Amino acid sequence: MGKAVSVLFVCMGNICRSPTAEGVFRHRVEAAGLGGLFVIDSAGTHGYHVGEPPDTRSMEFAAKRGYDLSAQRSRKVAAADFEAFDHVLAMDHDNLRLLEAACPPRHRHKLGLFMAHASRSGSDVVPDPYYGGGRGFDLVLDYIEDASDGLIASLRAK
Repeated sequence: MGKAVSVLFVCMGNICRSPTAEGVFRHRVEAAGLGGLFVIDSAGTHGYHVGEPPDTRSMEFAAKRGYDLSAQRSRKVAAADFEAFDHVLAMDHDNLRLLEAACPPRHRHKLGLFMAHASRSGSDVVPDPYYGGGRGFDLVLDYIEDASDGLIASLRAK
């Protein structure tokens, strides 16, 4: 890998799925000894929670697996993100559609579903755990760990 690869994870409010993806992916990149080769961030398609930390349940369930999300703060996807990031990965189809609508045509090749990189989960989306119980947050972590491993392997292969 040459220059740093930049990855932006995107969900709706940037308080559950995308900050979890940012934290898990960052942790796994560091564990693989690739920390200096990545720029990693997350954002939401909606600005409901700008400036807020991740959902307390997301932080709690992530911490049980050794991931620290506490320093993150929610932000909304900005027009400049489409230029700045090499990969803009949505957690589900709805957020991917919103990104496609906002993204200039010359950058649409950067958009995709994060779960396209998963090999063990059998889902093409990371389900939103916000309105559910704890099992939803564990499932999100399972899916994100799977997709993170696949994304790292894919980017290493390039």
